Amino acid sequence: MGLKINTYTVDKLFSEMSKISTEAMTESGKYFRSITPIDKGNARRRTSTVGKRIKADYGYAGKLDDGHSRQAPNGMSDPTIDYLELEIEKLIKRL
Repeated sequence: MGLKINTYTVDKLFSEMSKISTEAMTESGKYFRSITPIDKGNARRRTSTVGKRIKADYGYAGKLDDGHSRQAPNGMSDPTIDYLELEIEKLIKRL
């Protein structure tokens, strides 16, 4: 006599969990862009989320991320990582 297991619930959970990373990255990309310092708008205009990566496509991105702006003294990456951790927690609790 074999054991029959209904995997529907587990499959559904894994499906939902796979969506978390995409949703979290989208929100994190928006957050990163929103805290990017703005002078003439070039940095924000050239910041985007491509797949699961945030792309800062301008030559001085490293300087801004190192905190060389009074608008973002902690850069953008570290605050975005903190934001991402909170977003993932919220998304997991939703499951």
